Amino acid sequence: MTVALGSPGAPAAPPWANQSSGREFFLLGFAHVPALRPLLAVLFLAMFLLTLLGNALIVLLTALDPALRAPMYFFLRHLALVEICFSLDIVPQLLVTLLRPGRGVSPAGCALQLLLVLSCVTSECFLLTAMAWDRYVAICRPLRYGAIVSPRVCHLLAATCWLAGVPVSLVFTVWLFHFPFCGPRGIRHFFCDIAPLLSLVCADTRVLEANVLAATVLIMIVPFCLIAVSYTKILATVLQMPSATGRHKALSTCASHLIVVVLFYGTTGVIHLRPKASCSPESKQVVSLSYTLVTPMLNPLVYSLRNKEVKAALGRACVQRRGIRIP
Repeated sequence: MTVALGSPGAPAAPPWANQSSGREFFLLGFAHVPALRPLLAVLFLAMFLLTLLGNALIVLLTALDPALRAPMYFFLRHLALVEICFSLDIVPQLLVTLLRPGRGVSPAGCALQLLLVLSCVTSECFLLTAMAWDRYVAICRPLRYGAIVSPRVCHLLAATCWLAGVPVSLVFTVWLFHFPFCGPRGIRHFFCDIAPLLSLVCADTRVLEANVLAATVLIMIVPFCLIAVSYTKILATVLQMPSATGRHKALSTCASHLIVVVLFYGTTGVIHLRPKASCSPESKQVVSLSYTLVTPMLNPLVYSLRNKEVKAALGRACVQRRGIRIP
């Protein structure tokens, strides 16, 4: 019997390389910069806490302040809830990956994370579309706004946004995890996503990739086109307004939403429209940080800093807090 021995000076193999026969996956997020992992962990933890604090504040303000009961703030509250769910799904596992490299993730845990990621991305696409439609009706059909965007319609749209992504994400998650995964299960990403998982499959995935692309077009491109059409009509209506003050007020209510749309679609499209894109996994990780950490953190800042009503509500909340006397 022949025994192969490694050279004494050879570097130790990573933990996941010796467990190719195991069932666990190993997230290799930022493995190419091991010296920066502690610093990245501190940075991402700070961004995570800011995300939770900012979005939770938006949820509380829009739920409790009577001045923020308009449909626009109703959809903003649900967008903040989606960002909270998205961050809770991604960041804790990312911090574990940075602080404890080599720790495995069970197939069930990886599948659950992928399911929640796809669901949250789908919900955010639809919510951004609903918010654009709300602005379109408010500016282009102001006299019928109350009748069209009724509380019943708002609740129905919100429920649709939350539930629409569940069947799609469930189908693709189950489909993907039915393929055989060969060799070391090292995922070159900081969370379980379709593209890095496809690179581990040792089977023909062309049918799955075609269906993923079709679903992505329906879930991302179609809503984006609807948003573009809504804002084209909004702009046409605003340009016809005789008052400069009215034009400024109408555009200011849309500016925050447009910033979020550009941030979100500009990065998710790069990642999800091409599941096996030619760019390196390291580049994809950097791009993915934009919509998984940066955008959820910036959303509350964008909406609060550019919205006088939200800032006024925050001021009232601070005044009420200071007015409470603790015996």
